[in-house]
Amino acid sequence: MTGLASGAGAQTAGVPVASLPAAASGDARAPYAWNDLCRRTPAECRVDLREPETVEMTPKLWKTIVAVNTRVNREIEAVTDEDHWGVVDRWDMPDDGKGDCEDFALLKRKRLAEAGIPRRAMVMTVVIDEENAGHAVMMIRTDRGDFILDNKRNAVLPWSQTGYVYVKRESQMRTGWTSLGGAQTSTVAAVR
Repeated sequence: MTGLASGAGAQTAGVPVASLPAAASGDARAPYAWNDLCRRTPAECRVDLREPETVEMTPKLWKTIVAVNTRVNREIEAVTDEDHWGVVDRWDMPDDGKGDCEDFALLKRKRLAEAGIPRRAMVMTVVIDEENAGHAVMMIRTDRGDFILDNKRNAVLPWSQTGYVYVKRESQMRTGWTSLGGAQTSTVAAVR
């Protein structure tokens, strides 16, 4: 792929500059709380192989992605699962207006699916953040690379420019997870 992004804000004709996609490297164990979510709401975890694995990045799609990321970040009050549910980890829709990182990501995926983006191209992803802690984001896989929707920032960045270590993401081939091999990025993420 030509035209690799050299800066987070680089764009061409209303779409981000292309970057290489994140490479999967085999099966990975799903987070326990994701398995619990799948038991409670199986539709959140189903993979429809008829849907495309990536979407074409258009100016309209880019605008929609950025708007949904920003809107959800403003709408939801960030609280830990311990404070919210009294448990260490729970993945759920933030229907009461509160949630932590994976809840933000689930709502973003839901809103983008309602806008017509194939669910299969949007995968929940687990990373190690700038504080060396586990963090969940939503990765959208496009023909211009993989982009991250994150509750820590309103900017939607190529996966390789977030500063995170990529651990695993949902599989696009079956209900399950795939390893990202601890792929590291060079940029340090902003603390928020």
